[in-house]
Amino acid sequence: MAIALWKLAMPDSYRSVRNQFGVGKSNVGAAVLQVANTVIDQLLSRVLTLGNVQTIVDGFNALGFPNCGGAIDGTHIPILALAHQGGQYVNRKGYFSMVLQALVGHKRCFTDISLGWPEKVHDARIFRDSGLFEQLQEGIYFPDQKITVRDVETPVVILGDPAYPSVP
Repeated sequence: MAIALWKLAMPDSYRSVRNQFGVGKSNVGAAVLQVANTVIDQLLSRVLTLGNVQTIVDGFNALGFPNCGGAIDGTHIPILALAHQGGQYVNRKGYFSMVLQALVGHKRCFTDISLGWPEKVHDARIFRDSGLFEQLQEGIYFPDQKITVRDVETPVVILGDPAYPSVP
């Protein structure tokens, strides 16, 4: 655990961490991977949860957005250069990053994320290739709840900038 936390917290190389703890370089990688997988298995579902959809819809309604189930956008997460694919991860501002797509509820809590895309991938593609899109298409992410706005039945919607397509 200490090896993984040290590596994740410090910008040290695997060689430097190996020397710090007196273990093999492959042991450092294995420790980081094991801790990361444990965090995903044990904690991710507690941090990223849709929760009560009606509470989210009601919260957005109070903010002036009727029948809204979330707001979505992407952001750049700075990363260290990837030797074999570095050019793909250089963003328009000149530093290495990957794209994080996030869906948040009315209290700005994450309800879904997709991470790892190179900077050059468009938001619409990230969305269409995400698990969120698949769940929305299958009708399992939001309930079949519609409201009538000016004689038009409207399902639960997600707010996003023009990069995100309107999908049924």
